[in-house]
Amino acid sequence: QVQLVESGGGLVQAGASLRLSCAASGHSLASNAAGWFRQAPGKEREFVAAVDWSDTGIAYGDSVRGRFTISRDNAKNTLYLQMDSLKPEDTATYYCAARDGLLRSYSLVAESYAYWGKGTQVTVSS
Repeated sequence: QVQLVESGGGLVQAGASLRLSCAASGHSLASNAAGWFRQAPGKEREFVAAVDWSDTGIAYGDSVRGRFTISRDNAKNTLYLQMDSLKPEDTATYYCAARDGLLRSYSLVAESYAYWGKGTQVTVSS
């Protein structure tokens, strides 16, 4: 089992940056594909970014490509999401997720992830 805990959210102005962290425990995240999703009130969960187990394959959602960067530190067993040039439409609860260890490639589909954190709120004011 993998336990995931997100942190780093907050209230910022448009144009600012935030870095979200996702600390994993119970299992090394290094062998799992992992990703970030977000959900705004009244909207469906949206794919943000994902990385495969070897960090050679990375994908971003269209709305964040060029502004957000996903990375991980295996020594700290932590996944990150660097968010730059934030916009009000980025306001949402951000969730960290990891796939089962047998599924090494990333996925854009939330239902394909087995482990989820409880989320961290990001609010961007205009």
